[in-house]
Amino acid sequence: MSMSRPHPSSTNRRRATRTARLLATLPLSLSLVASLVLVACGKKPDATEPVRAVRTVTVGQLSGATTRDYAAEVHARIESRLAFRVGGKITRRPVNLGDRVTTGQSLAQVDPSDLRYGQDAAKAALAAAQVNYDQTAIDYKRYQDLRAQGFISAADLERRNSGLEAAKAQLDQARAQAGMQTNQAAYAALTADAPGVITAVYADVGAVVGSGTPVVSLAHDGPRDVVFAVPEDQLPIFRSLQGQASGVSVTLWGGTTPIAATIREVAAAADPASRTFQVKADVPDGAAELGQTATVHVQLAPADGKLRLPLQAVAGQGNQSYVWVLDKATMTVHEQPVVVLRPEGDNLVLDGGLKPGDTVVTAGAHVLTPGQQVTVYVEPTKR
Repeated sequence: MSMSRPHPSSTNRRRATRTARLLATLPLSLSLVASLVLVACGKKPDATEPVRAVRTVTVGQLSGATTRDYAAEVHARIESRLAFRVGGKITRRPVNLGDRVTTGQSLAQVDPSDLRYGQDAAKAALAAAQVNYDQTAIDYKRYQDLRAQGFISAADLERRNSGLEAAKAQLDQARAQAGMQTNQAAYAALTADAPGVITAVYADVGAVVGSGTPVVSLAHDGPRDVVFAVPEDQLPIFRSLQGQASGVSVTLWGGTTPIAATIREVAAAADPASRTFQVKADVPDGAAELGQTATVHVQLAPADGKLRLPLQAVAGQGNQSYVWVLDKATMTVHEQPVVVLRPEGDNLVLDGGLKPGDTVVTAGAHVLTPGQQVTVYVEPTKR
């Protein structure tokens, strides 16, 4: 039995029909693919800028006087570094750090052996000079008698007189040397020249010290100073307050009651290490203990015609300072350059860039951009 095979002409017609259908749908497929590519490559829509909450202050609200605080320490008005007037090995130091001493009390002792030997030698030299002078004086008296009798010449008597004067000079020299050696022996003991407290010890027993080397430091009893440091730009403030009895107060550590003080002394030169100037404030006797920590409060008058802003409101870039000013009509912010004159406590005194009534951002400025929409932060009410 033989199978019938399809006619070649009918097979070709079916293939042609399928090809025509594929060609008809190809443009539509390409259009869809192109549309998808364009959608994938297109820009995303811009994200909406968030509305930031900020804190603000109105320029002109900080026109009152401000107080500036400085860390300080209570020192004695007079504090001496005591040293031996002669060199030697320290054999005794009966006082220690913090001990209270009285006038004339022994503070330290050096070995006096060599000093005593020098004193004995000076005394022996003085005795020899005294004997020589006495003998020379007796001889001169005898030569005066011989001259009166005509046995010697006037020139011979003058030579004897010169010898007497030389002996007198040697005696005076020996007497002065003996006095100096006596004083040197007394200098072997270091004593307090005023009542006070030992605030530092620089040498211990067994150390060999030279003349003038500090051994202890003595804070004298009496007035106390509150000592603190100020930077160079604030120096004119304290020079203007020097000697005045108002505007300065001191609070001791742990205390709450301010003590009235007076700026007594302002250093003329800066400390070479810190580049700050030392200032001393006088407090009443008995108001503060030696070594206490204190805080000095200085009341500063407002700057005439100048505006102030909190420190956190002013930012800087390079040598230019600026603030963020709020436009209340549109509730947007923009940068405003300002000129800073000087700091005053927690504020800055401005010399231009703003006018009274301007609203300036004080918190939240680090996330702002020019023209950004903001809202003013309101403290939540406590229930």
